[in-house]
Amino acid sequence: MEAVKTTIAENLGKIVPGHELAPEGSKFSLEEVPDLSGKVAIVTGGSEGIGYGCTHTLLSHNISKLFIISKSEDVVQDALGAIKSEMGEETANKVEWLQCDLSDWEAVGKLAFQITEKTDRIDILINNAARGIMTQQFDKNGVDLHMSSNHFGHVILTSHLLPTLKETAKKTDYVRIVNLSSNAHQSSPKDTKFESLEELNKDLGPNGQYGRTKLATLLYSKYLARHLTSKHPNILANATHPGIVDTRQSSEFILEAYPLGGYAMTHGLNPFKKTQFEGAVSTMFAATTTTKSGQYICPPAIVEQGSELANDDALGEQLMDLTWKLVKEKTKSSSADKGCPFKEA
Repeated sequence: MEAVKTTIAENLGKIVPGHELAPEGSKFSLEEVPDLSGKVAIVTGGSEGIGYGCTHTLLSHNISKLFIISKSEDVVQDALGAIKSEMGEETANKVEWLQCDLSDWEAVGKLAFQITEKTDRIDILINNAARGIMTQQFDKNGVDLHMSSNHFGHVILTSHLLPTLKETAKKTDYVRIVNLSSNAHQSSPKDTKFESLEELNKDLGPNGQYGRTKLATLLYSKYLARHLTSKHPNILANATHPGIVDTRQSSEFILEAYPLGGYAMTHGLNPFKKTQFEGAVSTMFAATTTTKSGQYICPPAIVEQGSELANDDALGEQLMDLTWKLVKEKTKSSSADKGCPFKEA
């Protein structure tokens, strides 16, 4: 029975608030987010879905400055309009939108420099944006678009922000990096090795493509805990699972891959999906409250082990070795050749 309650708490909404079903010591709700006055946050994909749930919550708890990174201006304007209408113009003015496609690695690096020119501190970095369960495509560098956006883009962003994150850590209690993973990481092939570009570009089907990126996200979080938190104990890096959430990913984009079968997700699960705010709970716990690093946090604040691959440190090291190698190769002319260092941790 406890396992059933935990599963419901982690994955489903609209039945009973998830924190009420969670085991003792793992309960958390958005009302428990502490006051964030004086802090600066960044949310990728923060204008819709789970990202907007995070954005709204951060602003509701007095974040002083919030950078939203997103591709679509129209979606951002809708989000800013909603914030202004509900919270007032003063709160809306705390938000700055920066347009960027995370699969454009050079643009991501430039964006990070823009951010560090605008602020001397970053307390919270939420890497949320993601390409969902869709068919395979490739970025301009010839890399699988799922991996390019969901993993590589966020690694490049985080890497370039590390100097500011480290400086912020010197003057505050905790700096927190949150990478959105998913229980879908379990659909990554058991023979995943992260050994080559050829392997990354193998078409695994929509679920496999997406699941592999969520495995990479989880492994990257643990990598940061080993290599970053070990040197800077108050910089925390964690991965989160949001649950099954009512977003455009689960109601619209999935139909690109499964025109008929996707309706089970878009309509059949509607009575049980979490709202964007319920889907933000575990991420907000990781972004504002936890004092641990290298964990996989499921709603509301339940620490899970994840799959066997997700706990394979050697696989995580191999993933990141390949990540540094490919990014350096693909961006050499616009970065390394111009003296731009790529910070690994």
